[in-house]
Amino acid sequence: MLHIDHLYKNYGKFQAVRDLTLHIPQGDLFGFVGPNGAGKTTTIRMVCGLMLPTAGSISINGVDALTHRKEIKKQIGYVPDFFGVYDNLKVKEYMDFYGSMYRMHSGEIGRIADDLLELVNLSDKKEVFVDTLSRGMKQRLCVARALIHNPALLVLDEPNSGLDPRARVEMKELLLNLRSMGKTIVISSHILSELSEMCNSIGIMDHGNLVAAGRIEDVMEHVFGNDQLIITLEEGREIALRIASEYPKVKVRSAGEHEIRLSHTMTKREIAEMIGAMIAHDVVVTGFHKQEGDLETLFMCVTEGDGGIGSGISGNGIDAGNEGEVGVEGGTGGGESAVRKEGSRDVVKSDC
Repeated sequence: MLHIDHLYKNYGKFQAVRDLTLHIPQGDLFGFVGPNGAGKTTTIRMVCGLMLPTAGSISINGVDALTHRKEIKKQIGYVPDFFGVYDNLKVKEYMDFYGSMYRMHSGEIGRIADDLLELVNLSDKKEVFVDTLSRGMKQRLCVARALIHNPALLVLDEPNSGLDPRARVEMKELLLNLRSMGKTIVISSHILSELSEMCNSIGIMDHGNLVAAGRIEDVMEHVFGNDQLIITLEEGREIALRIASEYPKVKVRSAGEHEIRLSHTMTKREIAEMIGAMIAHDVVVTGFHKQEGDLETLFMCVTEGDGGIGSGISGNGIDAGNEGEVGVEGGTGGGESAVRKEGSRDVVKSDC
């Protein structure tokens, strides 16, 4: 559906987006995440035709977005991070105005606008002036406006920015409803917990690189392994790390002063033997438990934080094995995540 191939955006010597390759199939709700300055908004603006890339290609439904810019804008509904509304218009007039921009007939605009206002739960606000709406209502109105011409792709840049908790829940329910209707959606957000509840696939950008992409569960499994074990301890950190390294089914993910995170494929008996060995060597173990990976942990694991959590990670192209699957370029299909090598480093690096 959306195909981005080897996309670059340079500002002089600075590369805001570097060799980004990403294929999103029809009907996906794709979450785009990354720290500030990672290149998410730049990528979104290039997809929406608001900015020309330095190199690379973008196509939507098989149409080249760079050579058919006027045609492609009919395929896209865009909700920017800072949305604008016309305060002196009523809600119905606002929808009529945007429908006319797509040269739709007045009768068609009225019918579709009524359906969309019902979809976003604003049917009772048709005769209300836009400037009297709450921020959450304005944001839902902007989604309705972006859908007036029935675009193939809906793109939202930080749609929940500044919304209160109730408005965020309403926005999430709206997007899930649109996904159930088969709409292809790309959403960028810093609220990772909400993305994990909405999206079926994600892409994580860092310093202009796409460092991880795919079905959420596949990326989680690749980064964290099948199981993650957290051991808390009071003393003996170095001894505990040495003992853990002696087990071939264990990989140390991170080691703090009083906490060690491991991924493993051990049985329960093998876990007990390892913990027992630590205690026998005077490691003061205060507890251990299995923890499922979450999107916040994944994000910190594959991006470069202030403490260099993910330092050394570099990204290159992310691709789909087959249409209908999002994964790392060269993937085997079936939604499986693979790793594309760049030199001696992995694009998705799992030793965080």
